[in-house]
Amino acid sequence: MNALSTPPAHADETRRTRRALPPALARFVRHRAALASLALLVLIALACFIGPLLLTNSPTESDWSAISLAPTLQGGHWFGTDELGRDLLARTLVGGRVSLEVGLLGTLVSTLAGVLVGATAGYLGGRTDAVLMRLVDMMYAIPYMLIAILMVTLFGRAFSLVVLTISAFSWLDMARVVRGQTLSLRTREFVDAARAIGVKPAAIIVRHIVPNLAGIVAVYATVTVPAIILTESVLSFLGLGVQEPMTSWGVLIEDGAQKLEAMPWLLLCPAALLCTTLYCVNFVGDGLRDALDPRER
Repeated sequence: MNALSTPPAHADETRRTRRALPPALARFVRHRAALASLALLVLIALACFIGPLLLTNSPTESDWSAISLAPTLQGGHWFGTDELGRDLLARTLVGGRVSLEVGLLGTLVSTLAGVLVGATAGYLGGRTDAVLMRLVDMMYAIPYMLIAILMVTLFGRAFSLVVLTISAFSWLDMARVVRGQTLSLRTREFVDAARAIGVKPAAIIVRHIVPNLAGIVAVYATVTVPAIILTESVLSFLGLGVQEPMTSWGVLIEDGAQKLEAMPWLLLCPAALLCTTLYCVNFVGDGLRDALDPRER
């Protein structure tokens, strides 16, 4: 009877581990879909950044004995080859590296710009808020695709230019979200106390406002990452993204779409990896949203 009523040792260990975790982290760990998605994202990232170094096939060299080969274990061409005999698995992993780099760098730039503009506008208010928000409204009115075409036409399709083009508009939503949160934070007691002892506005924004925005910024950043990756894929699909010999998931999907009937694997393999990554990032964002929800504290 005692043996049946006594909980297993591993159950006690699990409960002790959860109690030892910070509350937000413990809530995230309990979100199974988010945790599984995070693990899968790590595996995809490792495959994209380390996998090409371990593969025997090169993403740029042609295997003339395996041209337009369907997915097979022969010669290690698990995803098949294209019309030039290049291994699609290697090209997909290298393309994933570029797409992930664009997504992470673009999110970093847009987050920094959005937090800076939004926190400054929300805290200072008045004319500063009006000018910065009108700037945001004006940029919303600019046709994004027209600017992308113009920049690519004038300066070429360099990797840094693609990141800059995407980041130039992706911070607008972040700025509005941060401004709204800052408007509610600037009337809090700890901000009034800092203002009363003579702390400068810039220091209040950096030391008191921005740290309290970490939760909402982290959640919104997980929304920005797939949006930027998808934007880069659309630009590459339209021929406005990175150029050879560099490739990305968007470039591979564009190339596969042109040969869909003859070689469907050229489209399906990179598209499946892109969709899996986007879904995983969205699930991680859902987990962060639930874990950092103030109502759960």
